[in-house]
Order: sequence, then structure tokens, then C-alpha cells
Amino acid sequence: MSPTKKIVIVGGGFAGLNLAKKLANHNEYEVTLVDKNNYHFFPPLLYQVSTAFIEASNISYPFRRMFQGKENLTFYMGGLTNVDPANNMIDTENGSLAYDYLVLAMGTETNYFGMENVKEKALPMKTIDDALHMRNHVLLRLEEAVRTTNIRDQERLGNVVIAGGGPTGVELAGMLAEMGTNIVSKDYPSVKKGQGRIYLIDSGDTLLGPMSKKSQQEAYEVLSKLGVNILLDTLVKDYVDDKVILGNGETINSATLIWATGVIARAVPGLPAAVVGRGRRILVDQFNKLQNSENIFVIGDQSMQVTDEKFPNGHPQLAQVAIQQGKLLANNLLKMEKGAPLKAFHYHDKGSMAIIAKYKAVVDLPRAFFKGFFAWIVWLFIHIIPIAGFRNKGKLAFNWFWSFVTNDPTLRLIIRPQKEAKER
Repeated sequence: MSPTKKIVIVGGGFAGLNLAKKLANHNEYEVTLVDKNNYHFFPPLLYQVSTAFIEASNISYPFRRMFQGKENLTFYMGGLTNVDPANNMIDTENGSLAYDYLVLAMGTETNYFGMENVKEKALPMKTIDDALHMRNHVLLRLEEAVRTTNIRDQERLGNVVIAGGGPTGVELAGMLAEMGTNIVSKDYPSVKKGQGRIYLIDSGDTLLGPMSKKSQQEAYEVLSKLGVNILLDTLVKDYVDDKVILGNGETINSATLIWATGVIARAVPGLPAAVVGRGRRILVDQFNKLQNSENIFVIGDQSMQVTDEKFPNGHPQLAQVAIQQGKLLANNLLKMEKGAPLKAFHYHDKGSMAIIAKYKAVVDLPRAFFKGFFAWIVWLFIHIIPIAGFRNKGKLAFNWFWSFVTNDPTLRLIIRPQKEAKER
């Protein structure tokens, strides 16, 4: 019997976690999942954490809890610092690990396009920490607005600018607009209605760029009715002294700039520059194997695969791509041990959806489109299914039900680590 081979997976997002779970109890492999956090989380619902609609624990689950009873799966906490392909080793913040097969599934990080002021002062939306920081920031600005009697300061503190008209930006704009209508007027009665406005800015000529024309139009109409100021064909160029500077020279006074536009693949020190493509994505073959390597694979948002005839410029950086690549790679790794031929990856597009506001959503399927209340129900159902943990599904469903019925969720808590509180 051949010795057990070691698979090291770096990144516990959709791609890495689905790969690990698929390899569970296949004892021909010893699998170690490496992540800088000790939990998996569900990024599509981060915006609801940031707007105090649901708890962070509703969309998070510890890796070690998931791996209980799975003898061949272990978790190692630490961020990747270097890959050493020549010696089949990786270095992390907390030590080094040897591997027979390495799988990189680290995803993306926010791309600020070289704008240092935006990087320093804007609010990204990529992690649980980002979402909790945004919740604190928005609530603290409202507390400031209550204490000031200066009209211009109230406007500056109440204005929210969202850069990016994709699903995250649209969902945030809708949620914040409804918060302004249903919650701010009750919690902060001294803040006059209309003192704070929501601006949704995108460099393109439409919202929800990757989706259908019908979805784009619906998003525009619903958000406009909610009072969101939509600025298309407009760039954010800088952010200085609470002023959002636009490409046309105009400025918006705002103490809150949310950066929901642009991502770039996470860097992997140690890999040759020749395998790194556009957007820092790593070039792989049809089996998600790194170019000129026999034992390194890359899956999910970090990979650039141009062999799929329907996606010659690479796959969209979506959860479904990551999930499908993780599952297929697991099957291919098991085939490799048996000497069986591998299966090339072809993305099966199941459609896309976005929630716009309460009872308003859009769903694009390969052969159909629908919107409104039914689309909203479908969105809720689809987003409960992948949440890790039965208890989390139940808590999330209850929280949604209560929040939608009352229009008044009770999670508006400003809870900050001591260090962050001192910095304020």
C-alpha cells in the first residue's frame, strides 16, 4: 500500500472548503486546510452584517467544528507567507508545512487601483472584520450627527457614498435606504429627514453590469424610488477630508465612503512571475493545475483558466465557479491515485440573482428572468441552503423573519475592540 499523501489547501472559502469536504474520509490523503481565520463565512451576506440586519455568527462557522469526526482532515491557522515549489513546502505566519499536493484557494482582496487615500479611509466589504467595522462606523457617524447642530456637518455625517454598482453595491444601497426610512427616523428623531443621502456610483453605464438588461433596469427603478442618488459613467478619483472627489471634478461631502468596486487576486510569494496573469490571477490548465507544475493546483477566484470554450477570457469570480472547481478537483485527485484519466473543468452557469430591497429582487436564469416578491423569496431560500450549520440556518431564518416583519432589527450595537475604540 502506498504511503498516505499530504494535501495542503490554502484558503477556506467556497473553493477550498468544498474541496476539503469532498476529500473527507478518503484516507489515501491526509488533508490540511490552512486559513488565517479559524472559521468559514458566507460572503454574499456580509452586507447584512454591516447594516446590523443579521449577526456575524449567522454566516460563520468554525473549521474545527466542521472537521469533527473526519480523521483525515485537519485545520491549521495561519496566513500564507511563501511557497517553496522546489522543496514542496509552504511558510505561514505560524510555521511551515510540507506537501505532496498544494492547492491555492485564497480568493481575492479589495483593489483600490493605486488610490492611497481611498485605501486608507474607505470601507471595504470583503471580510467579517470589514462588515463589523462598517457597522460601527455608520452607527458612530449617526451618533455624531445627533450631537451636532451644524446643518452641513449633519449632511456630511449622514451622507453615504457607495462606489460600485454590482450586486454588493446595489444590495448595500437598498438596505441602507430602507434603514433610513424605517429605523433612523425612529432611533435618531433629531436628525432631520433628508439630511443624509445615499449615493451609488459606478464607472459603467448601468447597475448590475454582468446581469440582464431587465435586472439592470429593475435595480435602477427600485433604488431610485427609494431615494438613492445613482451616478453612472462616473469615477471616484480620490477621498480627502471627508470629500469624495469624482472624475468630473465634482465632490460629495461624506464621512462614509464604502468601496464595493474592484478586486484583485491575493498575492502568492514564491511563485514565478510568468504564471501570474491579469488581475494577479494565476494561470492554470484545464484541470486547474499550475502551469509547468505537477503538484500545485489553483481554484476559485485566484485561478485564471482560459481553456473553457465558453469563457475564453477566464471564468467570472463567482461562488458557483469556486464550488464547482473545488468539487471537481477533489474527484480528479482521487482519480490520480487510481491512475484514471482526469476530467477537464467546464463551468455550468446556473444563473445569478441580486436582492434590491425588501420584497424586491431579480433572478437571471439561463432561459428565464423574474423579479419582485417571488424573486425575493427565491433569493432568501437559495442563500439559506449553503450556510454552514443547521443551527445557523435556523437562526438566520428567524432573524430574517423578525426583521422583515418589524422593520426594526435589534442588532444596532457599537461593539469595538479596546484598541479600535482608543483610535477613535
